[in-house]
Amino acid sequence: MLLELENMEKSDVYHALTQVVVPRPVAWVLSSNQQGALNLAPFSYFSAVCSDPPLIMLSIGSKPDGSPKDTYANIADTEKFVIHIAGSDLATKVTHSSVTLPRGESEIELCDLETTDVDGFDLPRIVGPKIAMSCSLYQQQEIGNAPQRLIFGRIEKIWLDDAVVEVDQQGRPKIDAALVDPLARLGGSDYQTFGDVVTVPRPA
Repeated sequence: MLLELENMEKSDVYHALTQVVVPRPVAWVLSSNQQGALNLAPFSYFSAVCSDPPLIMLSIGSKPDGSPKDTYANIADTEKFVIHIAGSDLATKVTHSSVTLPRGESEIELCDLETTDVDGFDLPRIVGPKIAMSCSLYQQQEIGNAPQRLIFGRIEKIWLDDAVVEVDQQGRPKIDAALVDPLARLGGSDYQTFGDVVTVPRPA
């Protein structure tokens, strides 16, 4: 089968991309509007893109009516957000948090989640995920015809559950990915959970 993307409908292109670019890590993003109402939503167009400075990238589409999603509007307004890496035990709540709510209503209450403060940061983190990254807006841009809004965030703090991390001989944190059990997106409504670890030494 050969897919000619130029001749496909936009929805079919999206479907194809989400089927072939797999697995994709899921950024579970907490943000706040200027009135302090918290928003929570998952995004799988997401990756680390730079280590100096430490940057991540989110690609955020629009609501069904074409207006900006609350996550984008909040980050553009407050320039702060928190990315969580959720485990498979939270798959249902991650999915439910993708619902479109009226602006100002919180998915945190909808999904019966709790938050806790992050020392020295304006926003809290969600209780449950083993990893949370507190970020500030570094840069944003628009691409594509829709458009998609690219958010580049500078990671200021990384919170790690002590149960999933140890310190290696070089004094660096070593995270046990199996204990994190991170969710990864496949196509449609499918997720991948953590499987076997295959270690292949890199060439000298």
